Amino acid sequence: MASPTLKKNYRSTPALQQFYTGGPFAVASDGSFIVCACDDAIKIVDSSNASIRSAVEGDSQTVTALALSPDDRLLFSSSHSRQIRVWELSSLKCIRSWKGHEGPVMGMACDASGGVLATAGADRKVLVWDVDGGYCTHYFKGHKGVVTSIIFHPDVNRLLLLSGSDDATVRVWDLMSKKCVATLERHFSAVTSLAVSEDGWTLLSAGRDKVVNLWDLHDYSCKLTVPTYEVLEGVCVIHSKSPFASPLDSYKRQKGRKKKSESPAIYFITVGERGIVRMWNSEGAVCLFEQQSSDVTVSSDSDDSKRGFTAATILPLDQGLLCVTVDQQFLFYSTLTYSEEMLKLMLSKRLVGYNEEIVDMKFLGEDEQFLAVATNLEQVQVYDLASMSCAYVLSGHTGIVLCLDTCVLSSGRTFVVTGSKDNSVRLWESESRCCIGVGTGHTGAVGAVAFSKKWRNFFVSGSSDRTLKVWSLDGLSDDTEQPISLKAKAVVAAHDKDINSLAVAPNDSLVCSGSQDRTACVWRLPDLVSVVVLKGHKRGVWSVEFSPVDQCVMTASGDKTIKIWAISDGSCLKTFEGHTSSVLRASFLTRGTQVVSCGADGLVKLWTIKTNECIATYDQHEDKVWALAVGKKTEMLATGGSDAVVNLWHDSTASDKEEAFRKEEEGVLKGQELENALSDTDYTKAIQIAFELRRPHKLFELFAELSRKREAADQVEKALHALGKEEFRLLLEYVREWNTKPKLCHVAQFVLFRVFSMLPPTEITEIRGIGELLEGLIPYSQRHFSRIDRLIRGTYLLDYTLTGMSVIEPETDAKEIKDEPETCSEVKDSGDRPSPENADEEQEQTLEGPKEKASSKKRKSRKSGDHAQKKVKETAYTKISAISLQA
Repeated sequence: MASPTLKKNYRSTPALQQFYTGGPFAVASDGSFIVCACDDAIKIVDSSNASIRSAVEGDSQTVTALALSPDDRLLFSSSHSRQIRVWELSSLKCIRSWKGHEGPVMGMACDASGGVLATAGADRKVLVWDVDGGYCTHYFKGHKGVVTSIIFHPDVNRLLLLSGSDDATVRVWDLMSKKCVATLERHFSAVTSLAVSEDGWTLLSAGRDKVVNLWDLHDYSCKLTVPTYEVLEGVCVIHSKSPFASPLDSYKRQKGRKKKSESPAIYFITVGERGIVRMWNSEGAVCLFEQQSSDVTVSSDSDDSKRGFTAATILPLDQGLLCVTVDQQFLFYSTLTYSEEMLKLMLSKRLVGYNEEIVDMKFLGEDEQFLAVATNLEQVQVYDLASMSCAYVLSGHTGIVLCLDTCVLSSGRTFVVTGSKDNSVRLWESESRCCIGVGTGHTGAVGAVAFSKKWRNFFVSGSSDRTLKVWSLDGLSDDTEQPISLKAKAVVAAHDKDINSLAVAPNDSLVCSGSQDRTACVWRLPDLVSVVVLKGHKRGVWSVEFSPVDQCVMTASGDKTIKIWAISDGSCLKTFEGHTSSVLRASFLTRGTQVVSCGADGLVKLWTIKTNECIATYDQHEDKVWALAVGKKTEMLATGGSDAVVNLWHDSTASDKEEAFRKEEEGVLKGQELENALSDTDYTKAIQIAFELRRPHKLFELFAELSRKREAADQVEKALHALGKEEFRLLLEYVREWNTKPKLCHVAQFVLFRVFSMLPPTEITEIRGIGELLEGLIPYSQRHFSRIDRLIRGTYLLDYTLTGMSVIEPETDAKEIKDEPETCSEVKDSGDRPSPENADEEQEQTLEGPKEKASSKKRKSRKSGDHAQKKVKETAYTKISAISLQA
């Protein structure tokens, strides 16, 4: 068999992130995204797959109110800081902010035009603001409690504002007269939700007094009171074109409810503390549909766990109903079907906004298209990996689920086993989503479970009562309606402390247990006879796993190490060190040749067993990574931890190799283009290609060659004009490096001069990191100019030497020229108009012997023009040269 290809790199995609911690939310006009409050931040979430499109950082105060403009262009927010902010969603910039309330803003509403914003405050006031100007247009006082809900009348021609308060009243405010036109008093507790009928003449108000009141907006009288017998948190009106209206009409006709009334019937939805959706008919105050149960249903009045709904809204464009639960879940109900004289509400999607701590997870299904996740809840959430929406929930435990495992039988049935703090284990069938078996007998929380790997007819559980139990799956039928009681085949007191992890051997002959007593024990199945005790860790053992190919066991411990042990004699074969904190999970990869681990330091590490080398480290979590799942077919990884984030990891070794090959191929082609451009003396194209290839040496050669050409300025400016801001920043980085070397500085100064001549200062200051670049350029430039000055001054010594040797004639000062006009005129005459006699004498001197040549000094004539153009030297040179001439 060919050796497996080692994995070198994984790429992570954040599949599940925390985006809603409860409180306000707002739905887009087309339902494509939801704006959610996440502590002090605001997250904009795609409603199709729960991915976070963008995030708006808050002011470190919890967000209390959110609203969207009708065109989804503006987002309004407020927090406990009482600051009202207006955000532009396209740029995520705060374009306006102001303060107006003396307490936190508890509710917001934007009118149909998008130009007016109404805010309800804990200071018992209702204020109306001009969005563009940021000033208050209406100031309403009258409520005696916190104003909790506020809406504009949907009819733009009726300028009414409706508000509900903790003082059990609803007030109607007229925006034209700026007065309260009605106070509606029929509730006996806080008003939580308001809605207006389709015709605009009936107001529905729901409260915590367990009733819905219907008000006539003609005379503001109460038309009807509907008792619901539950604390209500939301009420929604079902319009005639809604997908829920038609099934309700059919059901009403079937039941023969034809009682006529003066006003048309109004269908509405209520949600509340019971966690069920109910649909009502205003005619006779009849409940037409009541959801039998949901995962958020309160089982009894004594159940004080987090259950029930906090809000509900009808989605736009007939997309259904959105309900928000107390435990930060968004439930999307798509259609209401009527069949067999029964109405049924279909749950199409579930987005989980907050998972708290993720303690365990496993891939589910034959194709591993689902992911079962155990969090700090009594339920197991099963996610569809394609959309990352919660496909369904396994509910039944009365304590927090601590561990889980999955398996697929040969018949195709998929089982999930879970262990909980309620001291029991439960067996679930994923297809029917029902519990088919319950195992009791442990006296402590069940912290580890593991399925049989080969025969898949048993599973093992380990508990904080320090015992192991083997549970048989015999006796399970296909049509089990009630969960059967599972039987334990074997029990053993395994450790001195809590059992953290279990693993069954690939051939089902052994089981290994890891405990807080710093040991791992290997037991023979099915009678749980001790085989070997693995001692060597200095802290508790958090994870154990059998190798798929060798007779060895891997353990991960709180002493920051991973060890591989031989089963035969219990000796430690290898130790992997590299984590900076406890190693919480470790699993084999690539047919047992590699290991992936995660720990309390938030790191995920990839190891090669043969070389003991950590070949990759990933830091994609902000807290402890408790859970690690490895796909058996795809070897895709999933990690989750205390930061409530689930990351999916895909093997990118092959794609990285292809990418590197493609880049190398492109580099070769670009290199050839560069050579062609050089041969064609197309410096503009050559410089652009050199930038693309990131070749600073080639750039230096190009600029050096250009600096030697006479017409360099035009070509350099033409090449620089084609560069963007990022390329200018890169060029200045290269110039900074060249400027540090005296041999290269002349090219650097040449390029720098051209850049600063071409770009205006405003554009230069916009270059990212320009301050740091200039700090590196200025000192070296000063040093280079100082060196050039010294060299220039050094050339004066050469002038002095040559003047003393009478090779060059000294320059005279202007004052001496005035004092000695005759001498100058003589020199001028002799230089300008030489006589023939002098010319003959000079010719005769040149023909004389060497002795006369040595004694005579040759005089050089100069033109007066040359004499005037020369720079005037210091007078000291003139005096010294005069002495030498007299000698």
